[in-house]
Amino acid sequence: MNTARLSAGTDLLLLAPVRGLSSEVRPLIAALDAFDPAVIGLGLSREELTGLVEYFLVADGDPVVPLTTNEFNEVRGLVRFGEVRVPNPSFVETLRWGQAHGVPVAALDPSEEDSAALFTEHIGYLELVRRTVRERRAGRDPPTPSTPDSFAVEWDRRVARGRGSRSLARARDTHLAGETATLAAGRSRVALVVDRERFDGVRALLAAPARGR
Repeated sequence: MNTARLSAGTDLLLLAPVRGLSSEVRPLIAALDAFDPAVIGLGLSREELTGLVEYFLVADGDPVVPLTTNEFNEVRGLVRFGEVRVPNPSFVETLRWGQAHGVPVAALDPSEEDSAALFTEHIGYLELVRRTVRERRAGRDPPTPSTPDSFAVEWDRRVARGRGSRSLARARDTHLAGETATLAAGRSRVALVVDRERFDGVRALLAAPARGR
């Protein structure tokens, strides 16, 4: 799990576990225990957060989670590093930690409606076709690095290396950075949890917010 301690008017702890990998949960929770944040921000939409709470924290049983072909292939490549769970156990357990400690947890990504608009703005037809081809190639020949951290970064690089995909990721991270500033106002310590492949982009934006936005 990648971590960074940042200061931008408040004490920020950025945590970036590998998506889906169960072994990332323990160090994540240990970091939250040690940091004792006043509030936590998650790199997902409010609709996704609501779904996790309703179906995986409140419900008696866990529902079946359908996967896209790309998600299935990513899980299949990652599983050689250990148990992989869906939905992302790092997000689920962060919500559980917040609930147990009375710490509010907020979604920082664009809403589903805004995400759809961003996708349309940044992903044209040719980029969509190329991205689909890249996803299929990655599924047939997944990266084989020696660490899960390297796998997450390489998988994202293979699938989302197109100009439109990169600009979409930048727009999403910029939105998250702006929401983080709002969330941090008047609070002494804020923890942020994002997927590993977003770590570098989010850290850069938080370190230089005026330039990044």
